[in-house]
Amino acid sequence: MRSRIFFKLLAAFVLVIAAATVTFDFSVHHAWKDSLLQQIELNLRQKTQMFALHVNDVGTLSALDRTETSGTRQAVPLKNIVLEEGRAAGARATIIDLQGKVLADSEADPASMENHAQRSEFVAALKGDVGTDTRRSRTVGIPFLYVAAPVTGGAVRLAYPLSDVEAALTHVRRHLLLGSLLAFVVALVISWIAAQSIARRLNRIVQFADRVAAGDLAARIEEPSGDEIGQVATSLDKTARHLEESFAALQNSQRQLETLLNSMQDAVIAVSADDRVQWANQTMDRLVPQHTRKNAPLVETVRDPDFLTAVRGASEARKVFTARAASIVPGRTFDVTAAPMPGGGAVVVLRDLTETERVEKTRRDFIANVSHELRTPLTSIQGYTETLLDSTSDNNHVREFLEIIRKSAVRMSRLTEDLLTLARVESGEQRFEIEATAPVDLLQEAVQSFREIARTQNVELIVEDHAVARVGADPEAIHQVFSNLVDNAMKYAQSGGRIILGARPVSSGVEFYVQDFGPGIPSEHLPRLFERFYRVDKARSRESGGTGLGLAIAKHIVLAHGGSIRAQSELNHGSTFLFTLPLA
Repeated sequence: MRSRIFFKLLAAFVLVIAAATVTFDFSVHHAWKDSLLQQIELNLRQKTQMFALHVNDVGTLSALDRTETSGTRQAVPLKNIVLEEGRAAGARATIIDLQGKVLADSEADPASMENHAQRSEFVAALKGDVGTDTRRSRTVGIPFLYVAAPVTGGAVRLAYPLSDVEAALTHVRRHLLLGSLLAFVVALVISWIAAQSIARRLNRIVQFADRVAAGDLAARIEEPSGDEIGQVATSLDKTARHLEESFAALQNSQRQLETLLNSMQDAVIAVSADDRVQWANQTMDRLVPQHTRKNAPLVETVRDPDFLTAVRGASEARKVFTARAASIVPGRTFDVTAAPMPGGGAVVVLRDLTETERVEKTRRDFIANVSHELRTPLTSIQGYTETLLDSTSDNNHVREFLEIIRKSAVRMSRLTEDLLTLARVESGEQRFEIEATAPVDLLQEAVQSFREIARTQNVELIVEDHAVARVGADPEAIHQVFSNLVDNAMKYAQSGGRIILGARPVSSGVEFYVQDFGPGIPSEHLPRLFERFYRVDKARSRESGGTGLGLAIAKHIVLAHGGSIRAQSELNHGSTFLFTLPLA
């Protein structure tokens, strides 16, 4: 890590130094060069103008030229003037006449020099202005700055060699490169020191993160610096503290949940999406002989097909499935409820129904046996009572007592018959012959049975048939359901004047209904209407001869057909009993 940080910092410093060097060379260096040339040009202008004044003070160029040619020197010769001016100005001095002929030059023979009439600086000077130009000299072969000024009879010029400027710029660039190299060395040292410091801090953070990743949530890191690395370390430290607190709370919740589940009498097992055991409580562990093993396939623990089907159904369909399992433990029956888990898989609760079913079977057998045993003496009592009634004609009190005995015997006989019927339906002893039946046939048969009774009680029976599809039903059993519902409607809703029997299609099959327009049933009684012996109005039920088992029998018959039954009512607006049968 240290070397990587070192090279990254070094590369950053090198880029900054290089950018600064290039920027200085292309901006400051060129600006300085332009400023230097402007200063040299200004200085050379002044010296050229002084050169022109010197020549004008001596005399005209034509006179000086003639004097020098004749050899009778009355004035200073041109050669001496250019030498003197060139030495004083530190530049090359030249004098030309109006035709561009070089009259004198401080560094070359005028006779060997070409005509300068077309030189740009002389062209400007011969027009009366100060002319300047920068170019490479054909005579010397180096670049010069030329400045020419007009004089009487021609012009004078000073030429300054720019090689000194180039040498000075080269010297400056050399010092710039040396400064850049020195900055690079300093950057190298700073990079190494910074890399060492940052690497140490980052190594501490990495070691801290590794400890947290390994599960040591008690690890802490102290970083006094407030820079970005310090902020990262502080944030990681806070994260570790929160993780430790959250994990402690999670462990506490998990222990509480395990304690709760282990204290349950029901067996609980959690299964992953790939049908492997994730967890099981102690009840489940004691239940199976081979015990439960985490991450083992579920089929190794439980092989009951109904149990496995419920688990897979809950896991795949993401809804609750129930089943009855009888082969998990020999001789014991379990109610299985499988619910999907949010992360996939399912949690399953097994409730032992063995004792409940045994008690329920004992109860059913007891009711069936008692009812069966009561049938014979009740039949005898009823028969003998009717015989005595037929033979007794004088004593009214005796006849009244015998009539009471007969009615009680009839009611007890009806009660025993209903108890036997309910016991056979609940136990599955009564087999239903399911066949495809038209809903209208079931409705018409129910109406036909009660038509005469309804006429005598001045009640109108109305049929509403809106279902076409056939249902799977045992006609005799469904007729008994209709009989109980219509009989109740006629007993408790005579004031309504009419009873409606109907059928209509629903998503789960066909829904049949019996609707009356009597006083209705209070809402608090609706949930318990289909319980055994439950009566809304006990006194009226006894007077009408009801046993309190009719709706319970109807419920179990409908459930045995795979349907459902319910009631809805509103006070003073009548009641409606509805049951659904599946399609054939």
